[in-house]
Amino acid sequence: MSSIKIAVLVSGSGSNLQSLIDKQGKDFNGEISLVISNIKDAYALERARNHGIKAQYISRKYYTNPREFDQRLLEILLENEIDLVVLAGYLKIITDVLVDRFENRIINIHPSLLPSFGGKGYYGIKVHEAVLERGCKVSGATVHFVDNGADTGPIICQESLNIDQKWDANELQKQVLKIEHEILPKAVKLFCEDRLVVENNRVYIKE
Repeated sequence: MSSIKIAVLVSGSGSNLQSLIDKQGKDFNGEISLVISNIKDAYALERARNHGIKAQYISRKYYTNPREFDQRLLEILLENEIDLVVLAGYLKIITDVLVDRFENRIINIHPSLLPSFGGKGYYGIKVHEAVLERGCKVSGATVHFVDNGADTGPIICQESLNIDQKWDANELQKQVLKIEHEILPKAVKLFCEDRLVVENNRVYIKE
């Protein structure tokens, strides 16, 4: 079986990208062949270059609307023969231009137990602040396929943790990030092994 070609879309430091780089070719039969960011100075781009991975910045300002931007993104993905797209801290909601062409081939990591604390406005530290403000006793992370909603696609895997009442949002974010670094490579591994089946908005894992 040939190696799955993976593109990772990022907007920040890329710690989840690093978790994939560390495990590619060992824990899963996939190769990160492209990293794209909408932020020029995102440290994730440097991480990619440090590992010999093609890194590309795309500026939003040259495109009149999100669909036009995603059309360019789609062209780049097709040019590079990408099989799987991973959103790893990519702070843009992608449009149907990408979703429809890469149906069930785009996965996203989200820092809460979806469907709770997902959707528009829930990203980064804001998620953890909202979790604590609500007085939740557990939190966690979710990997899901991307559909045309915001954080509404079929869930691939989740893992939870108990919240220590002494934690602030920064500490909760730190603890949840540890889970993200475990379950994102796990989801990529399952995809690369062709073990994910989507039926009626549910993901079944083949044995």
